[in-house]
Amino acid sequence: MSVPSLDQPDQSDQSESAIVARLRAAGCVFAEEEAEMIMSAARNPAELEEMVERRVVGLPLEHVVGYAEFCGLRIAVDAEVFVPRRRTEALVQEAVALAPARAVVVDLCCGSGALGVALADRLDEVELYASDVDAAAVRCARRNVTAAGGEVFEGDLFDPLPAGLKGRVDVLLSNVPYVPTVEIELLPAEAREYEARVALDGGVDGLEVLRRVVAGAAEWLAPDGILLFETSERQADEAVAAVAATGLRARIATDDELDATVIIASLS
Repeated sequence: MSVPSLDQPDQSDQSESAIVARLRAAGCVFAEEEAEMIMSAARNPAELEEMVERRVVGLPLEHVVGYAEFCGLRIAVDAEVFVPRRRTEALVQEAVALAPARAVVVDLCCGSGALGVALADRLDEVELYASDVDAAAVRCARRNVTAAGGEVFEGDLFDPLPAGLKGRVDVLLSNVPYVPTVEIELLPAEAREYEARVALDGGVDGLEVLRRVVAGAAEWLAPDGILLFETSERQADEAVAAVAATGLRARIATDDELDATVIIASLS
């Protein structure tokens, strides 16, 4: 009969301490918290073992348990769909502070739909729309956005949105991919191996998708509407220049606690 080594916890043991040991051995920094989430999400011992093994081999925790915590909400996140980052909560906070009552909100490059759903949760009487070019993201977003009373469309940026939204959008959220193509391979394995590349790749300088968004934003924004998107600190000045080149005005908002940089643009 084989005896588990001291270096390898017995995988038949599904106690919390054993699962924590396996996660810690795999390099999970917050092994205790992750073990608790996995054990809460698993419906039976077989599923628990499968989920622990998936995490041990490197899948993002959110893909393992099927959800992400974002702005105090539980957002469904399917396999390969971009996992909403905590720093992006700063974008939602800025939008909440600026959104009018009964806002028309559009979430472009929506991924799971986390931004639009979080904003709708904090405002009253939101008219919510979202779009993404990735079919898997759209399927996932529909689970979240539909429950929040919104609609999700599949297609490239503005293309699939109802034409009747032109000139009516009060808040345009667009968490565009902004990682330069050559830097994709430098990302943590959880991102580069398990999230859709289209959700990460911002082109040669990381701003190619952004330029397309700002080029089309003016005809969709209401007269007092705002466009908000996230970028890196080092790209902020170039992002502002890209906005200015389309005739929009832009400013930079930062959140040191979340390590976030948000660009806020408007028609005037």
